[in-house]
Amino acid sequence: MTSKTGTPPGGESVEKRKYDSPLRRKQTAQTRARIIAAGKELVHSFPSWDWKNLTAKAVGDRAGVSERTVHRHFTSERALRDAVLQGLVEESGVDLNDLNISAFDGVVINMFRYLSSFAVEPELTQDPSQTNMDQLRMQALVNAVAEATPDWAEQERELVAAILDMLWQPATHDRLKLAWGLDVDRFSRLIRWFTSLIQQGVENNSKP
Repeated sequence: MTSKTGTPPGGESVEKRKYDSPLRRKQTAQTRARIIAAGKELVHSFPSWDWKNLTAKAVGDRAGVSERTVHRHFTSERALRDAVLQGLVEESGVDLNDLNISAFDGVVINMFRYLSSFAVEPELTQDPSQTNMDQLRMQALVNAVAEATPDWAEQERELVAAILDMLWQPATHDRLKLAWGLDVDRFSRLIRWFTSLIQQGVENNSKP
């Protein structure tokens, strides 16, 4: 006979064992995978890249589990978002451990195609003055490329102008300055090197 505390009369305390089995571990893994899948589905449906709506409750509702169950697998919403982001990276097919320059073009192309599968709509400024200036800048780039490539088709010129357009966008400058820590000197060195490659391609009639 054993007492309610788990101690046999006149005997030593018996430690209660947590129930564990291969089936339970499998079910736990399946629930975790379902939560991550639900999180990825939510991100795919978001109208912007703002993840503030990727909450434990929202993910739980999409996965068909309780918010408490989500927290049982992910102790914080940061942990949940990290897991969902890792799932998206794996879904994209990008292997950060096997990245190389020779195949980087394919990586960028695949990423462009993958990001196009999200519901996020690219946003351009709606301010009339900025929109007008943006159009003037784009046309100036097309004209500059056209002057150097009189025999190229219009679409080929636009492709070159488009990649040049990236170089003077505030978002590009912010990324290089904040994420990569580039100062003016390093930025200038980078831009001169990059644009020289484009100039060489134009001079050699190497079309995109």
